Amino acid sequence: MSEQPIIQIKNVSKIFGGTVKAVDEVNLEVGRGEFFALLGPSGCGKTTLLRMLAGFETPTIGQVIIDGQDMSTVAPNKRPINMVFQSYAVFPHMSVEQNVAYGLKMDGRPASEIKERVAEALDLVKLGGYNKRMPDEMSGGQRQRVALARALVKRPSVLLLDEPLSALDAKLREAMQMELVRLQQTVGITFVIVTHDQSEALSMADRIAVMSQGKVRQVASPTELYEKPVSRFVADFIGKVNLLGGKSVKSGEGTVKIDIDKIGEVEMPGEIVGNVCLAVRPEKIFVAEQQPTDPNVISVKGKVGEFAYFGSYSNVFFDIGLEQPILADISNVSSDIEEITYESGEEFWIYWRKADSLLLGD
Repeated sequence: MSEQPIIQIKNVSKIFGGTVKAVDEVNLEVGRGEFFALLGPSGCGKTTLLRMLAGFETPTIGQVIIDGQDMSTVAPNKRPINMVFQSYAVFPHMSVEQNVAYGLKMDGRPASEIKERVAEALDLVKLGGYNKRMPDEMSGGQRQRVALARALVKRPSVLLLDEPLSALDAKLREAMQMELVRLQQTVGITFVIVTHDQSEALSMADRIAVMSQGKVRQVASPTELYEKPVSRFVADFIGKVNLLGGKSVKSGEGTVKIDIDKIGEVEMPGEIVGNVCLAVRPEKIFVAEQQPTDPNVISVKGKVGEFAYFGSYSNVFFDIGLEQPILADISNVSSDIEEITYESGEEFWIYWRKADSLLLGD
């Protein structure tokens, strides 16, 4: 990412009806050539923020700066951006070629330039040779590629994508995720995607802004968001996680002693005292018939509750006497069916390394 960001969102708020704060004092920077994701649950403000970038909404307060210019009141068609919508918005009465050429024709570009750039854009999205096809003769994934080509043909500085893969089936969605990453790396322009799908954001973006109730809760790389969330909300929203409540007191320099319900007292690195939450990812949990003696692990006895087999791994829920069971993702490395099947009511010791625990404020 270069020193000068291509997008700067400065203290931006959007208030509807004088009372509803859809976006609440957001500050963000997006680098040139970055694949950036706005991630969060429905109603968190991510789409409103994207629409302010596009120019379809005007900030109530704050500035939207694109390529060094304040765009807060600039019309959408005057911005160096283009947008791909959730519904594709492909013109059904136009061929692929006509759809992709539409924006260039509206700009009054010469016919020879339009032909060359349309061919280039279709090759980028692997639709070369589909020029004369009509949208109703194409699959959902192909229509999405047409929408991408139509956006890219104008060579914007920033491409905005609003839930662009939500209408696709799971397998095609995965394939298109990798295609979008390849495409972004090929054209080298900035992509900003809005999604509520954590796996989609984690697999594609260079950095992710997690939003909730109009605010940005954390901005980080996918790895940092998953491994080092800064709050209970982010930990719970990004992937699967076990959350164990407790109380902590300072026990030494840079260490705390936590009293965790049903587990007992645990000493580990940390600074947060008072009501806390210990978070551990399911894939970091192991199962044993005997209690581990390693002082660097946290262990508790549990009974198997629900069990779900997913091929390469199994989800096993262990009841340890709390309201919520502990979930373990157990890798199925054996081909022995007996070894990868858990019976309800069976008792095991479940354990994880202290180093794999996250101490968060409650």
